[in-house]
Amino acid sequence: MSDRRDFLIGAAAAGAALVSPMTSFGASRTGRLTRKGKLVFRFRPYTLEMKHVFTVAEMSRSTTPAMMTEIEFDGLIGYGEASMPPYLGESHKTAQEFLSKVDLSTYDDPFQMERILGDVDAISPGNPAAKASVDIALHDLVGKLLGQPWFRIWGLDAAKAPLTTFTIGIDTAAVVREKMKEVGGFKMLKVKLGKDNDREMIETVRSMSKVPLTADPNQGWQDRQYAIDMAHWLKEQGVLYIEQPMPKERIDDLAWLTANSPLPILGDEGIQRLPDLIKAKEHGTYGGVVIKLMKTTGMREAHTMARLARSFGMKTLIGCMTETSCAVSAASHLTPLIDWADLDGNLLIKNDIFEGMKVVDGRIVLSDQPGIGIKKIA
Repeated sequence: MSDRRDFLIGAAAAGAALVSPMTSFGASRTGRLTRKGKLVFRFRPYTLEMKHVFTVAEMSRSTTPAMMTEIEFDGLIGYGEASMPPYLGESHKTAQEFLSKVDLSTYDDPFQMERILGDVDAISPGNPAAKASVDIALHDLVGKLLGQPWFRIWGLDAAKAPLTTFTIGIDTAAVVREKMKEVGGFKMLKVKLGKDNDREMIETVRSMSKVPLTADPNQGWQDRQYAIDMAHWLKEQGVLYIEQPMPKERIDDLAWLTANSPLPILGDEGIQRLPDLIKAKEHGTYGGVVIKLMKTTGMREAHTMARLARSFGMKTLIGCMTETSCAVSAASHLTPLIDWADLDGNLLIKNDIFEGMKVVDGRIVLSDQPGIGIKKIA
């Protein structure tokens, strides 16, 4: 079984290499690609301020620690971001400690992305969001050097970008009704569940909107009979899928639920990186995967996971934390590969410092600016 897993990982990596920047645009460098110099890396802490207190099954918060990064090369700057909700175990302190070990001055060729990001990943285990901040900044830089956005470098069709959901956090019926006034033109809504008011949450949202819904209990359901009963009820309410309904350690219960649920069961906390995706497929734990750059260490591995999940016949969702338009825009370049999107993290904060991808009538509109397609505004 381990040999098969190693083969699948190797095959996925090889497939990702087929759409590398150098393959897409030719190995010879002309014009802007003749730039010389060393990579210069910088980072600083930042705190994201929420528009409303945000409640999920595990906790409530009004701020999220972040780390903003830059990689400069011959006058061009690539921007990156780490968003670190406290329940995931990263913080300003852990990111500072990790990023202080990142020395990019030894590299003089930003196109050596596999080598650079492989070396960063190997510095220490864990720290996926901090690693993602380096990955995103490098992708932004390389895209700018190529003069192309990443969806085009990957050979994807921007017109295939899907609708995105807008998230309604757990709250009282009165507060949920107030939040629903911000929904605007969104054609899909994501409803957080997992406490003792699941049905009230759905019924309150349904009383104000008839658009398709998605459900995210964030591991909050403890009993599989309750979970299957809710899955059937949610289907009747027009819910499309359920994210991580039970604790990620309950592998057998999740596999049973996946096999019996009328709705797709997607792994979020239970699928962090590429090996987790392969294990989930082998065990039948989930019918789909929630891919987030802050889990996957960035765009490089997220792209590989998306393509591998599609080859497995699994459903795919690209999601986000509460993030600025930097990380959200980076993730948006994957959306033409994806079944569903939940990229509203920048819309939930009040101190965004970038402009990037847009949502028009509920649909993601990719920026055609080079790199990840953002502009710094603060």
